[in-house]
Amino acid sequence: MSKRSVTIVDIAEAAGVSIATVSNVLNRRNVPMSEETIRKVEDTAKQLGYRRNVMAANLSRQKSYELGLIVPSFTGYYGQFAEEMERKANEHGYHMSVFSAGGMKPEMEKRHLEMLLSRRVDGLFCHGLAMSHESTRAVVSDGTPLVLFNGWGWPADIALAAVNLDFAGGSLEAVRHLVQQGCQSLVYVGRSKALEVNGQRLAGFKKGVEQYGGDLPVMLLDITDCAADRIVDEVIRSSLHETQPIGILVFDDYAALSVMSAALKRGLRVPDQVKISGINNDPLSTACYPALTTLDIAYDLQADIAIGKMLERLEEKPFHMPDASMDTGGQEIHIPMKLIQRESSGANVPTL
Repeated sequence: MSKRSVTIVDIAEAAGVSIATVSNVLNRRNVPMSEETIRKVEDTAKQLGYRRNVMAANLSRQKSYELGLIVPSFTGYYGQFAEEMERKANEHGYHMSVFSAGGMKPEMEKRHLEMLLSRRVDGLFCHGLAMSHESTRAVVSDGTPLVLFNGWGWPADIALAAVNLDFAGGSLEAVRHLVQQGCQSLVYVGRSKALEVNGQRLAGFKKGVEQYGGDLPVMLLDITDCAADRIVDEVIRSSLHETQPIGILVFDDYAALSVMSAALKRGLRVPDQVKISGINNDPLSTACYPALTTLDIAYDLQADIAIGKMLERLEEKPFHMPDASMDTGGQEIHIPMKLIQRESSGANVPTL
């Protein structure tokens, strides 16, 4: 069995420096570094038997017509977005290699990083939660362009653009709807482990409360380490239960369905006593009863813009926003989310 080739990831670990630093040293880039750091990297590379693949390095300067896409997992939104991205890439003559970050596990991140570095993809798309800043820098340090999606607050020098769903604006609209439906108190059920993705939803909820909620009682809960049954019990125990109906905005449709089921099990009437809205418009949102009010995702628009921004760099094609009225927000491009009103919030939905 042949021995696995030494990679710059191995050198970085052995030398105790970043992957980007190893790449800069081995490729002789004019980047400020101490003599000690350069010597440490070179000595470590020699000790490990690293051999730079000159042929691969030369080939990397030519187009491979392969793109990389890294998502946190293949569930829900991520899987559907990956399918849409594959389809769009194929339309433009590119192959899309899709990787799952496996919940940000370090060993998975290292494996994907080694694969991307060896395959020399023409461009990379990455979800904001799929890789660390350092690992992403290692890929783009050789000039590989990166387009983020749902990546807020990343350093501006890493990516061409961040094509982000406007969860904040959508959540604000959901709060407005719940208040219009007569809710006398408001609850946000978040998922803190989703970090900035949850932060965008929470920011929109808070802004919605400020603009439309007035003096309504508010409660913030988290479903990350707490089952839906306990979430509903907490709402029942609170003073919010005395001011009906209660409006609940939940992190996504799966969690919203769990909260709604827990409420129904405890004898609460949906939507008379509890009005619920989810986010993402998953297929299950219409398969349940009552059907779930939610925020829809424009997969095709988000994929169109992400691919368009990449081709603008790779093929020097001018990129024009599909909707001229959209606010790009500088490097961040915001994809609007549409509220779909259904029975779980008491909306007057036409029946056939």
